[in-house]
Amino acid sequence: MVFDRLREDIRAIFSKDPAARSTLEILFCYPGLHALWFHRRAHWLWTHNWKFWARFVSHISRFLTGIEIHPGAQLGRRVVIDHGMGVVIGETAEVGNDVLIYMGVVLGGTALENVKRHPTIEDEVILGSGAIVLGPIRIGKGAKVGAGSVVVRSVPPGATVVGVPGRIAGPEPGSPEMVEEVMPDPMLRVVSRLLDRQNQLEEKFRTIEQSQPGPASSAVQQNFFCENQIRDALKEVIDPEVGIDIVDLGLIKEIRVTGTSAVIDMVLTCKACPLSDHLSGQVQRRALGVGGIEHVTVNVLDEPWNWDRFVKQRGSLRQI
Repeated sequence: MVFDRLREDIRAIFSKDPAARSTLEILFCYPGLHALWFHRRAHWLWTHNWKFWARFVSHISRFLTGIEIHPGAQLGRRVVIDHGMGVVIGETAEVGNDVLIYMGVVLGGTALENVKRHPTIEDEVILGSGAIVLGPIRIGKGAKVGAGSVVVRSVPPGATVVGVPGRIAGPEPGSPEMVEEVMPDPMLRVVSRLLDRQNQLEEKFRTIEQSQPGPASSAVQQNFFCENQIRDALKEVIDPEVGIDIVDLGLIKEIRVTGTSAVIDMVLTCKACPLSDHLSGQVQRRALGVGGIEHVTVNVLDEPWNWDRFVKQRGSLRQI
């Protein structure tokens, strides 16, 4: 029975750690495995009311492996602690089967009473490096917690949680399970939707402006048409930092066309932005030739929410 569990532990490490090369290496060089073996002895002592000796064995394990698991914690089968330095698992924590725990993970409590105060981790959960899960919450089966996340609310099965505090980043309700190498950013998703909504409103305003009744020369109409063509062309210029085109991102403030010349006002964080020259060049190349445009001038404007300028206008921070 004991040797069956040992073989099971070794197979679990082989399945979850591509760096594992041999059984001998796993037996002697994997502190996460040693910590689990120590914990089983400590947990047996704890459940048989040998509290001091359970804590003493746990303390020895912490000294040797850098992993602190309270002897009262309940760990399932085939749990893998990869690297493991700094992992802390509290007394009332419950960890299911086939869970993968990376270094620096904390399963902590938020209450001072002797009650269930640590999280419950269901089967097949992945806890990224430095993730902190606090309180008597439940992390659903197959969920993934991103590195450095702080989770204080329960997570449904199969969800991906990132950020501080932890936010559910996917999968979308009703969608197939996501397969991604990079954890998605929920805040970027929200911002991109807001920018998309803003872009739709701006398109409506431009349509209303151009459809206003009144005499308009053919030259003015041609300029309007050319501005729209340039705006459509600039949607192919992608901001490399966020992966969104500069039109939807709101970086293009205004386009003015006069004959064969175009002036494009672009808003960046500041003129010294490291992407300023790159984006300006991209905009200029994209606009040239559109609708017969032969000359393109790109003006990089200061951001309208410049804090230093705002403070100077208001006199001092005390007046804000």
